[in-house]
Amino acid sequence: MRFRGVLKEHAPLWDALLRVSDIVVTVLTGWLAALLYLGSLPELPGYSLALILAALLCQVFFPAFGAYRAWRGIGLIAELRAVLLAWLAAMSALTFLVFVTKTGPEFSRGWFLIWLVLGGVALIISRVALRSALQALRRRGFNTRRIVVAGLAGLVRDVATRIEQQPWLGLIIDGSFTLPLDQPDALSANIEQDAFARLAEHAAARHVDQVWVVAPLSAEQGIRRVQWALRQCTCDVRYVPDISSFYLLNHSISDVAGLPVINLTSSGLDAFDRGVKTIEDYVLATLILMMTAPLMLAIAFGVKISSPGPVLFRQRRWGLGGESIEVLKFRTMRVHAESEGVVTQATRNDPRVTRFGAFLRRSSLDELPQFLNVLKGEMSIVGPRPHAIEHSEHYMTLLDSYMARHKVKPGITGWAQVNGCRGETDTLDKMRKRVDLDLEYLERWSLWMDLKIIGATIRQVFRDPLAY
Repeated sequence: MRFRGVLKEHAPLWDALLRVSDIVVTVLTGWLAALLYLGSLPELPGYSLALILAALLCQVFFPAFGAYRAWRGIGLIAELRAVLLAWLAAMSALTFLVFVTKTGPEFSRGWFLIWLVLGGVALIISRVALRSALQALRRRGFNTRRIVVAGLAGLVRDVATRIEQQPWLGLIIDGSFTLPLDQPDALSANIEQDAFARLAEHAAARHVDQVWVVAPLSAEQGIRRVQWALRQCTCDVRYVPDISSFYLLNHSISDVAGLPVINLTSSGLDAFDRGVKTIEDYVLATLILMMTAPLMLAIAFGVKISSPGPVLFRQRRWGLGGESIEVLKFRTMRVHAESEGVVTQATRNDPRVTRFGAFLRRSSLDELPQFLNVLKGEMSIVGPRPHAIEHSEHYMTLLDSYMARHKVKPGITGWAQVNGCRGETDTLDKMRKRVDLDLEYLERWSLWMDLKIIGATIRQVFRDPLAY
């Protein structure tokens, strides 16, 4: 099991493999169709351009039709249907472009029809082959997800048995818990001593990927109790309703191993999104560090002569999944000692801040070393700002949704910061607003949104009254 997380940790790589495979299939089948029908690919530039345009159009329409969604446990026919529909849409768009540009007479219709059929068949074969390869890897312990099943005793046993009988799904049972979800009086028990607390402790200690809550639809109060008990965990929570007595028509419940599954909480970013964000982080962080290297050397010299002590300030904060990371900043305060377990936030006109440090804080230049955290893979350029561990431990007990912000890497800047939530969080309402904006970012994420936040941050640096 030492390789359990190899593909899981590189899910963006698997998503990229699908995309590259589709591009290769698109281009090769177009070339093969020309070889079969015309003897070779004509030297006219229009044919080569058509192959390139088709590959690009596939990358537009395939995501739109859900061809790159997570297919774990979902039927092969559903995946192939999405791929074929996306292929037909992409080729229809290519036909429209040819018509609009009046280049139709340059192309052989026979070649195009053969390409259309060959491409569809090849896409089906490639998807079946890739899915079979992934299923084989999952049977051998690769690309698995550790899950905990919790709920009513009979339902828990049934779900666990079904999953264990289908190892190709890559779902490994890491524990099962019987919970009194159908007994309202049991829900008033002390959270520190009941089965709900044991479930939360197990999920946190074992770093499980998902908790599946199995219960009838009538157990709403019990399901809410499970969510509350797991509020400080970063695992995904799924509800598996017992709907055997209901007749459902066109319902939107996902099917995994023959079981209806509803996502209660998830990160919001799929594998491809995480891959795009990682590329964005590494490219921009590298460019920024190269451009600001002389400035950072000058700042380091200024910090050194402004007051005794180290150039960099290092602080432990929570990163992705609640893991502890060491965040770097240029030191802006005089070296001082605080009581153990206490971190005092900077306030306006804070006497601990040096004169040079005040300039760095106003201009946000003290944050520049965090681009090194980005290159280390610990942070993103854009994301929820990380707080000191002592502050996180305090607020996660006051705000039920606080830990959800740790489902993505923390950022140097974020949606909350460009919307006025910067500086001291001296009231619970300020922190609640910041968390709400962080969660809104997770729900709305796009590459364009990241670029907008970066642009807004640059403008804000020169006129932010909350920077002190």
